[in-house]
Amino acid sequence: MSYFAVLDTETNWYNEVMSIGLVVSDSDAFRPVETKYFILDPDFKCGGMFSSALTMRGQKSILAGRADALDRIGAWLRSFEVRSLFAYNASFDCGMLPELSDYCWHDIMRLAAYRQYNDAIPDCADCFGTGRMKSGYGVEPMMRLLSGNQRYAEKHNALCDAVDELEIMRLLGHELEMYQNAILRR
Repeated sequence: MSYFAVLDTETNWYNEVMSIGLVVSDSDAFRPVETKYFILDPDFKCGGMFSSALTMRGQKSILAGRADALDRIGAWLRSFEVRSLFAYNASFDCGMLPELSDYCWHDIMRLAAYRQYNDAIPDCADCFGTGRMKSGYGVEPMMRLLSGNQRYAEKHNALCDAVDELEIMRLLGHELEMYQNAILRR
């Protein structure tokens, strides 16, 4: 069995990472195998737009300094032999975590937002000539579109969002190889 990981970050008022959520998934069924959630100390202390979502009832988190958290993340990913990281709008997360630059980064949005990769995009959607939607392709509207759940609301908790981004991948229904079209960084 092979594995990949989906990652999400939340930032504080100074545009520093204050939390990192990760979910390791099997490459066949796109189902969560294991999750990790780090709250970075002291970065979370200054607050941010989504500070109220840092902790969720029943959610296990690890409070750690950035260097320690990223060392632990690296060891955990290596234990699953993960080489590929996926994120929605991956250029943002990749840019915020240069310590993970040795991984092959894939942008889920590069498939989700394009008509040629997303059969759920309605014919009436306003798209560029390339097939990319002009608007409405963030995580929240995309989950609503793919799941049919119009009440879905993004939590802005890094772990919850990483799990939701994995669900977007599953709902898109593509084999992992299709994400070769969404490579951000090798």
